[in-house]
Amino acid sequence: MAWKVGGAIALLLVLFGMAGTAAVGPEADRAVSRQAYRVPAEIPFPDDNPYTPAKAELGRRLFFDPILSGDYSRACVSCHVPDLGWADGRARALSRHDGVMDLRTPTLLNLAWQERLGWDGKFRDLETVAFLPITAAGNMNLSTVEALRRLTADASYAKAFADAFADPEITKDRVEDALATFERLIVSGPTPFDRWIAGDETAIDTAAKRGFDLFNGKARCAACHSGWSFTDGSFHDIGTAKGADIGRGRFFPNSPALLYAFKTPGLRSVAERAPYMHDGSLPTLEAVVDLYDRGGIERPSRSPDIRPLGLSAREKADLLAFLRTLSTKSGTVPAMAELPPIAPRPSAAR
Repeated sequence: MAWKVGGAIALLLVLFGMAGTAAVGPEADRAVSRQAYRVPAEIPFPDDNPYTPAKAELGRRLFFDPILSGDYSRACVSCHVPDLGWADGRARALSRHDGVMDLRTPTLLNLAWQERLGWDGKFRDLETVAFLPITAAGNMNLSTVEALRRLTADASYAKAFADAFADPEITKDRVEDALATFERLIVSGPTPFDRWIAGDETAIDTAAKRGFDLFNGKARCAACHSGWSFTDGSFHDIGTAKGADIGRGRFFPNSPALLYAFKTPGLRSVAERAPYMHDGSLPTLEAVVDLYDRGGIERPSRSPDIRPLGLSAREKADLLAFLRTLSTKSGTVPAMAELPPIAPRPSAAR
């Protein structure tokens, strides 16, 4: 993980080669494409919830502590598992009574750069997420009043909140702020792809380089999976959802373009995050590529960038080779115990 105390910017410049590099290879536009995927030097924090080490550590503790579930059986980490790409590896999230929820657990990777969160965008930002799962009967099943009572009654939490905030009062907003501060620190590590765009031509193989060109060209992936975290942060109907599963259309029933539209997920460490899609309906990356090649259900709300692609078997294999370069060097997301102490330099609010 590159986001450490002291020298954070210099370390990132070394790891990710933020200085410009010359294009190598016959594709005239490859240099421009590579520049678009460079990793930012800082993690952004909002002005009304600035980073402090004490707040981040409090958020880390709350994230792993089942004190915020009614029967002390669940915590945030129950669904957002570090070794499973900060998701849970299930088609749909597991409910408190061993049933399933409506949607797949989204990853927490790189959410510091996102605003509207959730598959349907129901959350304004990270500060507004925590108490929906905490208070949901099928999830952590704890009232806000009881959550605050428990934390206030715990002397160690009382001290932690006093250290993190200007006064010792424990409030709903402060629980949310602490959790959001920690969650902004969940950032994917350097990958073979990052070493390649920094100038190391040996970091990925020829098939992956062809896949990168397809990603930005014929396969049209970059139309939605753009930028360093490979998401435009928006919502699109890609032609998969059916029936009452209308996504963002729940909130904008008079906007036909948002019917069946779901959040574009980031693709960093995507190879470790099966199954795929908002409902976990596709078990493998191969199945995802096949879906996009077919073009999904044709209907008025379907994104104009989704249409049959006519990819060959080799082109599909090249795309997959590229997607696998977006994982960390070890091929997995680091376990929480392996992460160093984290204290990045905060930047201006989004």
